[in-house]
Amino acid sequence: MPKTLENKKIAIVIAFRDFRDAEYFVPKEILEKAGVKIITVSTKLGMSIGADGGDTEVDLLVKNLNVANFDAVVFIGGPGCLQYLDNENSYKVARETIEKNKILGSICVSPVILAKAGVLKEKRATVWSSPLDRGPVKILKENGVIYEDKDVVVDGKIITANGPGAAEEFGQKLVDLLTNQ
Repeated sequence: MPKTLENKKIAIVIAFRDFRDAEYFVPKEILEKAGVKIITVSTKLGMSIGADGGDTEVDLLVKNLNVANFDAVVFIGGPGCLQYLDNENSYKVARETIEKNKILGSICVSPVILAKAGVLKEKRATVWSSPLDRGPVKILKENGVIYEDKDVVVDGKIITANGPGAAEEFGQKLVDLLTNQ
């Protein structure tokens, strides 16, 4: 376990219902194995349930998240992501993360939240989309994002990934960014 990460702390923001399980649990495990402390954040306290049935206890409310206490903030996607997290509280957290020069991560459809918050303007990023739903890509482009059709994109301290298939690489890139911080 790299000693350099034992004092690192990340806030992982999830939908209270229907977050994408692999996008939360896979990076969380990678980060914890590296020694990072994880605080799970959502819009409600209690037991959060993923789209695939996984559950986790929420430690903190989005509206009470003090970015200064963390080395990184990561938004997780899934079917419930935009329903629960596409709002001013999340935009504020994203903006504060950038203002405080912290690492900002986002996977699946959640880069839409970062784009709407204005923090991806003129930045390279990816997002989930499908042949039947190109809406997320359109939203990124409408908000000045340089969209890249890749699994994981790192632009400075911002890391985006396009879905559960990229969860392992996303987690490892977060470890890399924290190590080099």
